[in-house]
Amino acid sequence: MPMSADFKRRLFPHLPAIAAHYGTPFHIYDEQGIRQTGEELKRVFAGIAGFREYFAVKALPNKRILQLMKEMGFGFDCSSIPELIMSRELGATTEDIMFTSNNTSQEEFAFAEADGGCILNLDDISLIDKVPNFPELICFRYNPGPRRTGNIIIGNPVEAKYGITHEQVVEAYRKAQQRGAKRFGLHTMVASNELDYTYMVETARMVLSLAQLLKQELAIELEFVNIGGGFGIPYRPEQQPLNMNAMAQEITAQFDAFNAEQGFVPRMYMESGRFMTGPHGCLVTQAINFKHTYRDYVGVDACMSSLMRPALYDAYHHIDVLGKEEAPRDQVYDVVGSLCENNDKFAVQRALPKIDEGDLLVIHDSGAHGHAMGFQYNGRLRPQELLLRCDGSVELIRRAETVADYFATQTFTPDGFRPQA
Repeated sequence: MPMSADFKRRLFPHLPAIAAHYGTPFHIYDEQGIRQTGEELKRVFAGIAGFREYFAVKALPNKRILQLMKEMGFGFDCSSIPELIMSRELGATTEDIMFTSNNTSQEEFAFAEADGGCILNLDDISLIDKVPNFPELICFRYNPGPRRTGNIIIGNPVEAKYGITHEQVVEAYRKAQQRGAKRFGLHTMVASNELDYTYMVETARMVLSLAQLLKQELAIELEFVNIGGGFGIPYRPEQQPLNMNAMAQEITAQFDAFNAEQGFVPRMYMESGRFMTGPHGCLVTQAINFKHTYRDYVGVDACMSSLMRPALYDAYHHIDVLGKEEAPRDQVYDVVGSLCENNDKFAVQRALPKIDEGDLLVIHDSGAHGHAMGFQYNGRLRPQELLLRCDGSVELIRRAETVADYFATQTFTPDGFRPQA
């Protein structure tokens, strides 16, 4: 089910007071749910020595949330300079950070190398010669191409811009050895929001087969394999959650068999973002307008600058109308924002209870790729973020953007720059 019953039980009775205090719209995240998911992840993979989650910072790039991850012993998967800065400000060093960028610039390489460095995960074989000071520990991102299928979010591996090809694997690690690398890892990411656990089991099998290949061809014993993220969450009420226990048991058995056959076994890393925080957040917005034309529209005070997944992916996010959870869903609405784009819709032809002006709408599962994907198009600004703490108190962890923020980066220089002929 979208959004856990426990989160709703602890949040919904207090939402009117929270909305009155902070105003709407806002994303609110559940500390207790995030911590429980993190501990469950550690529990199910406890049979794999050295298992570690590297939280995908892009999913929810808020330092307060990253602090929770650090307290659980997780590392950080970063792909930009600001994400590196956030992680390092929380005390992450060297092997606490995996830097998985693509189309990497020299500025990014230099920043990744600074302050003790990080695990550099190269996306392209051509980047080997562009790393200014090649590290002792290096990782490559693998793209299996036609050997695997993708999905609508991450795309067909053959068409994806990420990773080295199967045919480039051995040569990439050989060139890294020539540049001085002595320690090695392997990374892949071939699915996103996947609910079929067998897909992830196959991913583990795939990376272990590459570990065997590198041992045979180059005498490299990989220190770790990173099976990426991609663990799905059930956005729709009829969907079943990912079977974590079965997945972990089958992947652990693969690692045990590999160790028995090869005489060594890499650690297993992963970089869950959506799975860690997605179900533990929601967007709360207020109904402010109604329009009756060819359809019935409910206008709310949030728009796709707060949550663009429905517009970008045609994604479903479940919606509750506060206080009417048990009321019959006998009305059909488009739930829309105020952006001058026709796809600025949180729901299209959705059956919902009758909505009245002032009702609070709770849009589920915004805890990952929600606020993080916001923007300022049309001068619509990103909302505040709140944290429902384990003790029941509510903390403001990001204020809403203001009009002053919108204009802060605009400049006017009358003289300008005159390039010389």
